[in-house]
Amino acid sequence: MDNTLDELNSEQQLAERVRKACVEAAREGFMDASMSGLCEEGAMEAAISAIQKLDIEKIVKQHHRK
Repeated sequence: MDNTLDELNSEQQLAERVRKACVEAAREGFMDASMSGLCEEGAMEAAISAIQKLDIEKIVKQHHRK
């Protein structure tokens, strides 16, 4: 039972790391695009693009090292 709980906690921690990375990427992408003079729609597209470019494999590997 404890092993199942540990696995669930680990999966939840990984999901939280991915969510945090997505939010950070979106904020940075939006801010960079806005500062470059893009309109709001263009900045939103840049934010989405930043999320799509995230290195998910890197996040997973970092998670498993801990």
